[in-house]
Amino acid sequence: MGEPEYESVVLVKQEVFVYKIPPRQSNRSYRAADWNLLDPIWTGRLRMVAKGRSLCVKLEDKTNGTLFANCPIESYPGVAIEAVSDSSRYFVLRIQDGNGRTAFIGLGFGDRSDSFDMNVALQDHFKWVKNEEKIEKEKVEPKQQLDLGFKEGETIKINVKITKKDGSEASSRLTGKKTGAGGLLPPPPGGNKISPPQAGSPSHQPAPSSSTAAGAGQTEWGEFTSAGVTASDAAATPSKTNANWVQF
Repeated sequence: MGEPEYESVVLVKQEVFVYKIPPRQSNRSYRAADWNLLDPIWTGRLRMVAKGRSLCVKLEDKTNGTLFANCPIESYPGVAIEAVSDSSRYFVLRIQDGNGRTAFIGLGFGDRSDSFDMNVALQDHFKWVKNEEKIEKEKVEPKQQLDLGFKEGETIKINVKITKKDGSEASSRLTGKKTGAGGLLPPPPGGNKISPPQAGSPSHQPAPSSSTAAGAGQTEWGEFTSAGVTASDAAATPSKTNANWVQF
């Protein structure tokens, strides 16, 4: 046994106007300008009532609540309630009596905010009905289970990035390349190279030993002495000239 359905009031507007409308001559939309808007046939209260998924608009007397007309609404937008093409404050209702007979009347609001509220109430109700139907359908019909397994011959390709200690990233696909020892990079190509020193340069000749230096000094001084003796034979004797150089 299902849960009992309770009647709930969705919207109440204290003053609405009902108009007699001419029959539709063609498939064009209704226009409020074709009605006698200054002379409504009835003025009263509007109540929108929901019972389960069904919704109806009831036009009642403002003082004693006597029902004037009832408009069951199966869907919106639909045949039961239709907006006119030339105003947002007027609608056409399809009312129905207890015997199932139907008629069309014009409905008008004094304020646009009232007609906006009725539009929102209608949309919210049928949105809720649609969600309820979707939930029930999911309960009855089994959900399709996704097959996430690999099919025969199917492969995937994954690139993994590895973060080094210095914060740089390297792809795992580059692990076949080797770097220098200790993580040092090789020198750039085309760099300037310093040539080794040549053996004949003066700054890289070996220092002479003490004996070699002494011999060389004696030879140089001996040549200078002999040259000095030859040049000054007339002024001094060879023995005196040698004594003078030894003292220097």
